[in-house]
Amino acid sequence: MAKQLDYLTMKEIFTRFQAGEPHPKGELDHINAYTLVVAVALSAQSTDVGVNKATKALFPIADTPQKMLALGEVGLIEHIKTIGLFRQKAKNVIKMSQILVDQFGGEVPSSRAALTSLPGVGRKTANVVLNMWFHYPAQAVDTHIFRIGNRSGICPGKDVDAVERAIEDHVPVEFQDHAHHWLILHGRYICVARKPKCGACHIRDLCQFEEKTQ
Repeated sequence: MAKQLDYLTMKEIFTRFQAGEPHPKGELDHINAYTLVVAVALSAQSTDVGVNKATKALFPIADTPQKMLALGEVGLIEHIKTIGLFRQKAKNVIKMSQILVDQFGGEVPSSRAALTSLPGVGRKTANVVLNMWFHYPAQAVDTHIFRIGNRSGICPGKDVDAVERAIEDHVPVEFQDHAHHWLILHGRYICVARKPKCGACHIRDLCQFEEKTQ
């Protein structure tokens, strides 16, 4: 595990991320807060590309909890059967939709506690929704961020909770809104797991990773 980078290095790293992509966005397609929750829940152990293919025809007909309940579990399965764990995910989405109708007036709640009370919604999913829809600087730590954080020293931690705290504690506040998007995209396309593309990395000189590639 790399040591936590100092403030000036962190500021320079995120200044470069911002210069490269001023307005980064998540890659899951969605129409509203509800479809965002569903998309993120479906993306567990699946790719964003795969989820987007499955929801392309789903969301136009089921963009509210009420419409999803009308579609039903069987109907939902027909749309998402190409996604891993689709049967369990379908059960969770239907249960989640019912709870949203019964307890939240059909609206997606804007508190982490309320979000994580929903079936299939963990802390990471809740943080994605809080950040992307409600514009709260929540940090959704996935495998990409965990890997980058510990390789580079940007946000080292022994588990995802520690990495989340490291981002909140050490990333300058002006970069908090987009921090997890920059890190996810960097991990997805540059700092990949098996052979990071260090030669194409614009923070190479600031990164503590010792086994850099060309």
